[in-house]
Amino acid sequence: MSAARQPAMPPAHPFDDDKLKEECGVFGVIGLTDAANFVALGLHALQHRGQEAGGIVAHDPEQGFNSARRFGYVRDNFTKQSLMETLPGPLSIGHVRYSTAGSKGAVIRDVQPFFGEFSMGGAAIAHNGNITNAEELRRELIERGSIFQSSSDSECIIHLMARSLQKHAAERLEDALRRVEGAFSVVAMTRTKLIGVRDPLGVRPLVLGRLGDGWVLSSETCALDIIGAEFEREIEPGEMVVITDKGVESRHPFRPQKSRFCIFEHVYFSRPDSIIGGRSVYETRRQIGVELARENPVDADLVCPVPDSGTPAAIGFSQESGIPYAMGIIRNQYMGRTFIEPTEQIRNMGVRLKLNVNRALIRGKRVILVDDSVVRGTTSRKIKDMILDAGAKEVHFRIASPPTAWPCFYGVDTPQREKLLAANMSEDEMCDYLGVDSLRFISLDGLYRAVGEAQGRDPASPAYCDACFSGEYPVAPRDMLAKGFELKAAE
Repeated sequence: MSAARQPAMPPAHPFDDDKLKEECGVFGVIGLTDAANFVALGLHALQHRGQEAGGIVAHDPEQGFNSARRFGYVRDNFTKQSLMETLPGPLSIGHVRYSTAGSKGAVIRDVQPFFGEFSMGGAAIAHNGNITNAEELRRELIERGSIFQSSSDSECIIHLMARSLQKHAAERLEDALRRVEGAFSVVAMTRTKLIGVRDPLGVRPLVLGRLGDGWVLSSETCALDIIGAEFEREIEPGEMVVITDKGVESRHPFRPQKSRFCIFEHVYFSRPDSIIGGRSVYETRRQIGVELARENPVDADLVCPVPDSGTPAAIGFSQESGIPYAMGIIRNQYMGRTFIEPTEQIRNMGVRLKLNVNRALIRGKRVILVDDSVVRGTTSRKIKDMILDAGAKEVHFRIASPPTAWPCFYGVDTPQREKLLAANMSEDEMCDYLGVDSLRFISLDGLYRAVGEAQGRDPASPAYCDACFSGEYPVAPRDMLAKGFELKAAE
């Protein structure tokens, strides 16, 4: 497939269009025969982190570097023997993508991993996160003669590596990342090394696993499970690991800072069967539901999740409140992320193509709907209409995150602030807009308690990045500030 612009991808289904988009997922393997096959399995487990495209780079001592980049799901591309046979070798990295920076069109040259030939040999990188000074770096690099092949912020890392005077790839990567601001979890490879790095704040996840004599780097632990690898530990914020056939070397090339892991990974992004910071994501989400029920009780007959991300919180809400849990909304499991809507009549069916109400269960009931977030509110209104059309007596929304009032600049595709419902309306105004009997969000303190911070959020030194809720950005979004974005006024 050429680097020219490809035909447009099918439009996102309206149900997905009102969700924050998962950032990206990275996976790497060293020391296993046909490592790319393990990478493909790992990427399949990380598919929830990016469904737009995926890529794999592998190295074989005899054949050198080989790569494949494709649009669409991992299962539709990297399960084909004819393709996987072109990616031999014991060392491989991969990436699944949802575009958070650069072109929103379907351009194959934006698909990672990115590869470069340097004086010390070839190297490839895959990046999860977002570089907040990428445009400034890009202008500087172009002025100095760099020629960019993509619109991705991640390509800046390759060009910064190329300009480094260091002799070895790991040191060049250190040089490059010292110039980078924002959030990054990077998996990189040379002919003999697998490298993993997290930014000093540890905003995005990265874990280390072991399988026999081989080593694995992954965005989440669920991808270790699929290949039978044992979880070793999380890569620490600001840490670089360099893995060779001699083992794992740990370095700390950045100035130490207080960790600010993305709290929304607990709420929505990570798979519920992953472990983050020693905590089950599923159990954290169940506990969010418990806190939500304590803070925002309501008389009702049923607690129903908005599938699938609202399910653990709905279970917790039910357990704490004593109100029965029920699957009031059924999701069509055989519908993919995208759907080609050929006629206006079909297009107007909207959410019903993906979700359907269990009418016999809902009719005449006072229903609590538990969802993970409200972004624009368009889907919430459609779901409310479906519940009322099915004969529900009352509809109450309970949201398992605080109001999303600020955009994320660290690797999440968030609408502009003026399009975020919570940035423009109070909670009561949102309730009226959605047309529900009540609407309540978990508090920021309640969310912190659910993730293990017993005293809630410390305003002077928050334990997590919660900028999408608080408007307090741990790293200044320099590129966006240059475009006129206004930070939250000091209180």
